[in-house]
Amino acid sequence: MKYLHSMVRVRDLDANLRFFCEGLGLKEVRRVDNEAGKFTLVFLAAPGSPEAEVELTHNWGSAEDYGSARNFGHLAFRVEDIYATCAHLQSMGVTINRPPRDGHMAFVRSPDLISVELLQDGSLPPAEPWVSMANVGSW
Repeated sequence: MKYLHSMVRVRDLDANLRFFCEGLGLKEVRRVDNEAGKFTLVFLAAPGSPEAEVELTHNWGSAEDYGSARNFGHLAFRVEDIYATCAHLQSMGVTINRPPRDGHMAFVRSPDLISVELLQDGSLPPAEPWVSMANVGSW
C-alpha cells in the first residue's frame, strides 16, 4: 500500500495556490482541467516529500457551502524555521490562529478555512513576538 494524497475542495483556486505555494512553499506537480465535469484538480507537494500530495479541487461556478472545514481535521507540515514561516505568512495577510509560543507548533488557516498545523523541525527557544501573542479564532 502507498499513501497518495489528501483532497480539499477550494472556492478560490488562485488564493489557495498563493497560500500553499507562495506561503508554505509547496510546489504544483500536476494539474487536470476537466471541461466536461467543470472542475480543476491541482496536485501540490512539499519539496522534501514529493510522494505525499495535497489535491486542491476547484468546482467551477459552484455555490456549494463547504462549511468551516472543521470536519476535515488538518494538514500538517514540518518546517525548518517556524518563526520565519509564520512571519512570512503573516506578511501575506494570513492570520496566525495559534502562534508558535513554544517554538514548536502553530496553526493557520487557508483561504478556504482548511486548518494547517506547522511543526518545527527540532526545537527553537521561545521568542517574541510569538510568546506574547494570543490565540485568534479557531483552528
